[in-house]
Amino acid sequence: MDSHNLFFTRTTYRLLRAEYGVALAGAVLLAVLHLGDLRWPVFVGLFVYIDLIGYLPGAVAYRRARGGPVPTVYYLLYNAMHSLLSAAAVAGLWCLVVGPEWALLALPIHLFGDRAIFGNVLKPLGVSFEPATHPAYQEFVTRYEHLDASPARSAAGSPAPAPDGDRPVVPV
Repeated sequence: MDSHNLFFTRTTYRLLRAEYGVALAGAVLLAVLHLGDLRWPVFVGLFVYIDLIGYLPGAVAYRRARGGPVPTVYYLLYNAMHSLLSAAAVAGLWCLVVGPEWALLALPIHLFGDRAIFGNVLKPLGVSFEPATHPAYQEFVTRYEHLDASPARSAAGSPAPAPDGDRPVVPV
């Protein structure tokens, strides 16, 4: 993925998830090393608020819509709560008001876990709130997979096809 090609191939998606997996392992290791210092009610609260505010309302709206559109506000809530930027703001505010503490590791553990384990990233508007392949994306993948072999860039600047096994990601 780059600034002109906003899609992942299977390989780039797996590499991104692996990077988050390493970050998750580091955050979990820190939490384990400081188990005695964790305030568990704070840890659990910080871990759960992300989905209580950012996912559950949208999931309920999605189920109620029964295949219909889900209001934009639920995407915005999901993206705001599942952002490393908002987690950093919460952690910074917490440090200013309460003080730094190991329970704040709940924030990166939740977000890194979502990305590494479940493969969830921010939700774009215009796709299903719950994972489902958009027909236009499926068409793109089909066309992308059938490009013929050519040099890395033609005179017109068209990209070369992906090597075998490095196709765009289409959830199954």
